[in-house]
Amino acid sequence: MNREVRIPRAGSARAYSLYELVMTLGLASIVLTLGVPSMADLVANHRLRVEVDRLFHAVHLARKESVVRRRVVTLCPSPDGVDCVPGGEWAGGWMLFVNRDRDLPARRDANELLVRRTNIDPRVRILSNRDSYSLRSTELRATNGTLVFCSRSGRGTPRALVISYTGRPRVTYKDSHGRPYACPD
Repeated sequence: MNREVRIPRAGSARAYSLYELVMTLGLASIVLTLGVPSMADLVANHRLRVEVDRLFHAVHLARKESVVRRRVVTLCPSPDGVDCVPGGEWAGGWMLFVNRDRDLPARRDANELLVRRTNIDPRVRILSNRDSYSLRSTELRATNGTLVFCSRSGRGTPRALVISYTGRPRVTYKDSHGRPYACPD
C-alpha cells in the first residue's frame, strides 16, 4: 500500500495579514464588550432565582409540615438557626421551625423542632414587610406578606415572593399597583 504524502509548494500556504488580524480582534472586542454586561445580568438573575426558589419551597414545606404535625410552623430570618431576628432584613439566612407555643414575635425554644435552616448568598438581599411567617393547619389564616429579592450589585431584575393569607406563595415582578419592584440602595 503506497501512500502519497503531499508537500505544499512554496507560496501556496495561506496566512493572515496584519489588517485581517486587527479587524478580527476589534470585532471580537466589540462583541465581548456588549456581551459581558449581559452575562453579568444573567448571573445576577440566576442568583436571585435560586434564593426565590429556596424560600418558595420553604413556604410549601411549612404548609405541609403544619398539616402533618397539626402545629404552627414558622419561617423567620435567622443567621444562626437559633433565634429569629426582627427588622425585615433576611441577609443572614432563615430557619423553619415548629412553633409549639405560638409565640409572637416568633422565637424558637429548646423543645421546638428545627425543620430547615439555610444561609443565603451574600450577593442577594432579601427584604420583608414581616418579621416572620407562621403557617397554621387548623386555622383559616397564615401570616401574609411580601419578600423582595434584590442583587447587591444592582444587576438583575428585582422580584418578590408574595405569601397569601392561605400560605400560598407566588412570584411577581410588579407590586399591587403594577409598578416594577425597586430595591433601596
